[in-house]
Amino acid sequence: MLFRSDNVTAVCDEVIAAILAENQGDAAPYGADDTTARLDAVFGEYFEAAVSVHPVATGIAANALALAAAMPSPGAAVCHRNAHVNTSESGAPEFFSGGGKLLMLDGGHGKLSAEAVDALVRAAAPERMQSAPPTAVTITQGTEAGTVYALEEIAAIASVCHRHGLVLHMDGARFENARAALGCSPAELSWRAGVDILSYGATKNGAMCADAVVIFSDRPHAAQLGRFMGQRRLRAGQVFSKMRYLSAQLLAMVRGGVAGRNAAHANAMAARLSKGLAAIGGVSLLHPTDMNEVFVSLPGNVREALARGGFPVRPRPDDPSAVRFVTAWNTAERDVDAFLAAASSLEKVA
Repeated sequence: MLFRSDNVTAVCDEVIAAILAENQGDAAPYGADDTTARLDAVFGEYFEAAVSVHPVATGIAANALALAAAMPSPGAAVCHRNAHVNTSESGAPEFFSGGGKLLMLDGGHGKLSAEAVDALVRAAAPERMQSAPPTAVTITQGTEAGTVYALEEIAAIASVCHRHGLVLHMDGARFENARAALGCSPAELSWRAGVDILSYGATKNGAMCADAVVIFSDRPHAAQLGRFMGQRRLRAGQVFSKMRYLSAQLLAMVRGGVAGRNAAHANAMAARLSKGLAAIGGVSLLHPTDMNEVFVSLPGNVREALARGGFPVRPRPDDPSAVRFVTAWNTAERDVDAFLAAASSLEKVA
């Protein structure tokens, strides 16, 4: 399991403590509890803005519901060809939107460019009944290539979106890792850069099973997005009878610097791993290591030798030589160093 994903890790102590503290007595169901009632105020303070927070159990649910709100049928959302919403969610955004469409663009290192988005939207003919009109753009922060959009890049895409009346959605499954990499505030990485609606990821960063859709209340599309969210969450099975346990996890993550601290540690371990791997002969980095994902090309003999040494690797399905390693909030330096030592020594005898 070493470096397989940040989904495989244990739950951080602060989240466990919050769940245990919540596990006292009874509370109103379906989000009518006092803990869930605090989400908007606490997240509002965290993001320095008025927000509405909608807890869900998975990042896929957050993305699907957020995009369904942003591209009601027959709308369409522009995304990167390799975006998680396109490659790994089994059509959930299309399903929950009732027939919305994803319009794919290419871009280096997993990123969309403002110019490419603008060209696609300008080429769309809104009066043509045969086409699904773009109503949203979704960007992944950090990307499926382990890279991070700079604040200026987000702002440029947001400018295109808002010039054309589109919603900007951010898939923030690793929002905190990107924030730690950029050294910015939650506000700077979201609404101040022009984001309208955010899928906030906590599970990969130390929570048990808690992510959220965050709608920024002062953005132009907020009323439309908010009206949509309540009933669609219920239809999607994402309004939980014991919602307080999800809410407690989210509160624990954004209080006391937990989310930022966890993400910064994961990023530091990835940088250590990336630097060590790049120093091994025959190994090359496929993308810059901006956050806690490392993409490398490993020669076959090194992969086989690592597997024999107790470090099996899982090549990417589209390229047998490409491997992704992911570090997490609890990755230990000794594990990174042991892996690098094994890779370096095995390379010599393979």
